Amino acid sequence: MAMRKHSVSIRGHRTSFSLEEDFHAELVAIAQARDVPLARLIARIDADRPPDINLSSALRLFVLRTVRQAAERKG
Repeated sequence: MAMRKHSVSIRGHRTSFSLEEDFHAELVAIAQARDVPLARLIARIDADRPPDINLSSALRLFVLRTVRQAAERKG
């Protein structure tokens, strides 16, 4: 799984994060399912992350939690 660097503007400044393509694709799908722009979803995740976790890790953990919650709802 290849790692790729992505850039996004959040709260008026550019930042970058590195994600494997599968994580990025799932993050995009989550944003689309919630009908929010990807940058807005990333900004929310960034705002909620603990200071000792970098943005890339926070995004991976968010995707993992979201996928797990969806699996639990399906039973």
